[in-house]
Amino acid sequence: MAAYVQQPASHAHAANLRHDTDFSTEQLAAVLELSQQVKQSRQRYAGSLKGRYLSLLFEKPSLRTRLTFELAIKQLGGDCVTQVGRIADREPLKDVARNLARWTDAIVARTFAQETIEELAHWSGLPVVNALSDLYHPCQALADMLTLKEHYGKLRGLKLAYVGDGNNVAHSLLLCAARLGIHTSIATPAGYGPKERIVEQAKELARVSGAEIETLHDPVQAVKLANAVYTDVWASMGQEAEAEERKKRFAPYQVNASLLAAARKDAVFMHCLPAKRGLEVTDEIMESPQCVAFDQAENRLHVQKAVLLMLLE
Repeated sequence: MAAYVQQPASHAHAANLRHDTDFSTEQLAAVLELSQQVKQSRQRYAGSLKGRYLSLLFEKPSLRTRLTFELAIKQLGGDCVTQVGRIADREPLKDVARNLARWTDAIVARTFAQETIEELAHWSGLPVVNALSDLYHPCQALADMLTLKEHYGKLRGLKLAYVGDGNNVAHSLLLCAARLGIHTSIATPAGYGPKERIVEQAKELARVSGAEIETLHDPVQAVKLANAVYTDVWASMGQEAEAEERKKRFAPYQVNASLLAAARKDAVFMHCLPAKRGLEVTDEIMESPQCVAFDQAENRLHVQKAVLLMLLE
């Protein structure tokens, strides 16, 4: 890679949210606290990003992420420009990044590859927010933590069980929960677990907080004593060719009344959406009082406001 071209001083050493651990444990707690304040007092923060303009780059389809970021920016008094499609289709990524640095104050990017997020941050010198990559989904995990905190009044000591595909959402949940003292069990079919290096990273973080991290293959064992049972689609965007094979392998991991009954009686059901009803979760569970998936979706707006305030104010 060519030498980094220094950007104007106002953008030097900008903070990012490229992945979950870009925020320290203290910053993680602070962003959740700020999220609650933003949610409770929208008008208080209404002009916080006045005169700020952000680039929103979406290589993948999006409902919640795109709309909540656009709304967050506008409700905070800023504005944004949105591009849909491959970011570096017509010119090198490093050129795209340096163009954006001349026009806007930050970049929000939803990409196929984590490397794209890293390069955008490197070459632009702007604050870059990961709005989903193949490895991480940090804004989703923040919304999930806020939802749990609202529901239970605390985070430390809770147990979160994730069943299904060990994907980007599972990675971000591991890295957030480990630092907040949430015990986490991840149950996946053999060969579909989270990346071992991320599990080990989470375990290292959990040693500090006192959380317990386990990965296993038995979904019933995973959800025992769980305060929250979480799942995601079995085939993520870009894995459509594997969908039929995954449907067979993941069938025992469907969150249905039987599986949820193995958790605590007051357990909530969580899903980052969109949900494939009848596959990873039944319609009955999605429509049950235990489902907090739409609270999670709402909280995307509030935590993303808090993230932008922490990076740009």
